[in-house]
Amino acid sequence: MNIINILDEIEKVDGEIYERLSPRRKAMKDFFNVGKKVSLAALPLALGSMFQKAYGQTNPTSVTEVLNFALALEYLEYNYYNHALTNSTIVFPNAASRTAIETIRGHERAHVDLLKGALNITGADAYVDADFDFTGAATFGTAFADVFSNYATFLKVAIAFEDTGVRAYKGQAGVLKQNAVLTTALQIHSVEARHAAHVRQMAAAAGIPLKPWIAYAANGNDTGIAQVNAVYAGEQSTMQAGVEITGINGTAVTQTHAAECFDEILNGTTVKTIANIFIRTKKLA
Repeated sequence: MNIINILDEIEKVDGEIYERLSPRRKAMKDFFNVGKKVSLAALPLALGSMFQKAYGQTNPTSVTEVLNFALALEYLEYNYYNHALTNSTIVFPNAASRTAIETIRGHERAHVDLLKGALNITGADAYVDADFDFTGAATFGTAFADVFSNYATFLKVAIAFEDTGVRAYKGQAGVLKQNAVLTTALQIHSVEARHAAHVRQMAAAAGIPLKPWIAYAANGNDTGIAQVNAVYAGEQSTMQAGVEITGINGTAVTQTHAAECFDEILNGTTVKTIANIFIRTKKLA
């Protein structure tokens, strides 16, 4: 991670970044010292604190709410993968599949640390494994009871989480527009999208017929798992920005292709409802 390059990129869209922090020379010295003093794993937290200093005073309450909301989702995903890797009887079909989940877990942990830093949160995590019921038993009964013993069930729930994350970050982009944290949110969004595609490919390799992207289905849900219909509500849409894609510029685009071209957004209320299915305590309000 090259701090200088990061700052150069920020300066392209915010020419006053150094004035927000301190004189350029002192800022560069401080960042250099940060790079020497903290490990690579700790850099997201350090950089997050820097961004909080630069923008925290001007962030409206709604932005803070979005970041806290995003942080809760990252806690959910991190703890899900961590539980599967450390406290389950899942039999991974090969070393590559386990390594992929380890990599995704690492990304989710980095997202947690980055968002905690942006919110200037220190200390213990707000959510730990015991705060979640990943079977969703209160809502789904025994549908996902074997989530940590059956590889296929584990992947199905992982897909639902990743697809929720992709649509959730996209849905909150409008709240973050014209705010410096939008770039960070969209970067996390792109990583979540790659997670979703990879887990879907893992499912296909395990005999679950899914595409790397959300395929067209009449109700939006291409997984065939009725319990997660809420995750995919609206994904069958063929309308974008008021334009019907199936007939754009006089061309004939199939309903399937039009629907698969875009991920639709999920609003905050819907995402919180989905997340709360798996949260035992400290429900999202």
